[in-house]
Amino acid sequence: MKLLIFGATGGVGRQVVEQALEQGHTVTAFVRNPAKLDIQHPNLNFVQGDVLDFPSVEHVVQRQDAVVCTLGSGQKLTGTVRSQGTRHIVQAMQKSGIQRFICQTTMGVGDSWGSLNFYWKYIMFGLILRNVFADHERQEQDVKQSGLDWTIVRPGAFVDGGKTSQYRHGFPGTDKTCKLKISRADVADFILKQLVDDSYLHQTPSLSY
Repeated sequence: MKLLIFGATGGVGRQVVEQALEQGHTVTAFVRNPAKLDIQHPNLNFVQGDVLDFPSVEHVVQRQDAVVCTLGSGQKLTGTVRSQGTRHIVQAMQKSGIQRFICQTTMGVGDSWGSLNFYWKYIMFGLILRNVFADHERQEQDVKQSGLDWTIVRPGAFVDGGKTSQYRHGFPGTDKTCKLKISRADVADFILKQLVDDSYLHQTPSLSY
């Protein structure tokens, strides 16, 4: 499969790239700085650009089979890179006719809010990451209204660790038993599984241990 990845130099994005190559996909990594992704593989292509520049996004989306978005904002706790960038990706996909879109946001958005504990609700997302959370909400709104074949993946907090493939997914927002954390490698594992499984088409599965 020809797979385009936005946010490929981030923690989750890098894992998506590595695992997708292991699975035999042809990967295009759209990055601002290719030097940040020190991976060499015959099936890996780099396209340098800025997701906030629509013409470059429109160009790279063409002739792809599926698109994965794991956009982040680095160490910044403000800004709208996720929502604006995702809006450009959606618009480019609509114009080019590419349908399958998998977008990573965060647990807590929408009906997954109930799974969070006090710390995540009122300290992290209520104060420290308030702007980041709001940007994820805007991001999800654009994806849901896109008309694409989308799946929104909502992981818990990222932790270090390898791929286990042993995690919970798709649990309701009333569930209080999840650990609210998951490794970046396992998030990537779940994202790539969606390429061959439509069980979560037009759904927003949460992801956690």
